[in-house]
Amino acid sequence: MTFPIDKIISILEREVSGYRVPVVDLIAAQTQDPFKVLVATILSARTKDDVTAAASRRLFARAGNVIELGNLTVKELERIIYPVGFFHNKAKFLRALPTVLREQFGGSVPHDIDSLLTLPGVGRKTANLVVAVAFKEPAICVDTHVHRIMNIWGYVQTTTPLQTEMVLRQKLPEEYWTRINSILVAFGQGTCKPQFPHCDRCIITELCPKIGVTPRKIAGRVTGKTAKARRFVSWNVNGLRAALKSGFLEVVRSMDADIFALQEIKVHPDQLPDELRTIPGYHMFWYPAKQKGYAGTAVLSRDAPLQVIYGLDCQEFDNEGRVLTLEFVDFYLVNIYAPNAQPELKRLAFKLDFNRALLTFLNRLRIRKSVVLCGDLNVAHKEIDLANPKANVENPGFSEQERAWMDEIVAAGYIDTFRKFNHASGNYTWWSYSSNARVKNIGWRIDYFIVDGASRNRVLAAAIHEGITGSDHCPVSLVFQ
Repeated sequence: MTFPIDKIISILEREVSGYRVPVVDLIAAQTQDPFKVLVATILSARTKDDVTAAASRRLFARAGNVIELGNLTVKELERIIYPVGFFHNKAKFLRALPTVLREQFGGSVPHDIDSLLTLPGVGRKTANLVVAVAFKEPAICVDTHVHRIMNIWGYVQTTTPLQTEMVLRQKLPEEYWTRINSILVAFGQGTCKPQFPHCDRCIITELCPKIGVTPRKIAGRVTGKTAKARRFVSWNVNGLRAALKSGFLEVVRSMDADIFALQEIKVHPDQLPDELRTIPGYHMFWYPAKQKGYAGTAVLSRDAPLQVIYGLDCQEFDNEGRVLTLEFVDFYLVNIYAPNAQPELKRLAFKLDFNRALLTFLNRLRIRKSVVLCGDLNVAHKEIDLANPKANVENPGFSEQERAWMDEIVAAGYIDTFRKFNHASGNYTWWSYSSNARVKNIGWRIDYFIVDGASRNRVLAAAIHEGITGSDHCPVSLVFQ
């Protein structure tokens, strides 16, 4: 059956007219200045709309044109635009922007995609948005909402936003090119949310094939076995205090998990601000490394566990707070932050010792009840799990020895839950901060939910939430019955 794209867009355009307007549309409504549209779009990457809007207002009050922007230092720009996502990098991009515009384009913002892509901090999403919004020319801006929803509809079958853009250029009627981003961003933020969308109140629910979708639980409507389903989230936050400044508490609220497992917290409980010491609705368990500012794990749980097990009973590993286990009535939740093998594999022996101790620990637990292992394993198992496998052979995280341990895990009957549902490439959970890797989706899948083989049928869904920022990792989730 052909997907009724014309009918769907007509319905959604009316539906989202009452939704919150995406930030770049707000900027466009306030100004037709391509410079301001460009700058606001650069700021908007990996940043919530209200944060982008506030930062844009502050910046334009100081720098309303290219010349004024060129008079600001990187440090001044950082202070002005904070706390937009990746504000350090964006400040550097904005500092370099006036020089490039002046030397290559006579001080004006170019109006074609290829030229825009030569500007600092500009990727395809930004380039297409500037062309569409500032210059009113046909362009398809594909962000995570457009990419995700188009795949949910089955209108495309792609693994990256770039692939989605290329398919849409061939398939989507040109009359929708400029409008599709605004429609689907508003719809994605308001109804078809990345985490457990509101299929129960969606206006197109009868027309949508819901490919790969796990609808949210609706209180009072779920009965039988489904009522026991729990939602688990795991996230390497790369410093909990830093994540707090990037919207950590909002992520916790929006994902509404029964268990939230954290790695690389880099903090001791006595260093935490008040809003992190007690989060309403959760029991909180901390296992920091002895060395402050390093490693460590934590778990937030709605239900009180039967017991909490700290470490692997091995001081060498336990000094770094790497394994935190909660026992519940019918399962163990094992939260781990595996060691990094380090450049030139200097710490490989330590990591392999840790891996062996961990597997022994898991095998001992699974005799008693289900085991759910989650966390940053610091290894990409297969070539499909990283963007550039050939260039990373024998690098830390993709060495033969580390991957062999993953083979051993699978051979022992454990299930990589994400691969139970998704065998496509381009699905990553970690991106380097350098070279715009996240925007280009040059990443690694090193964060996992793994269950023992006997519990395979208890796994209802598993997902990667690449749209959530605040760390160089994104959260991963599991629905477990």
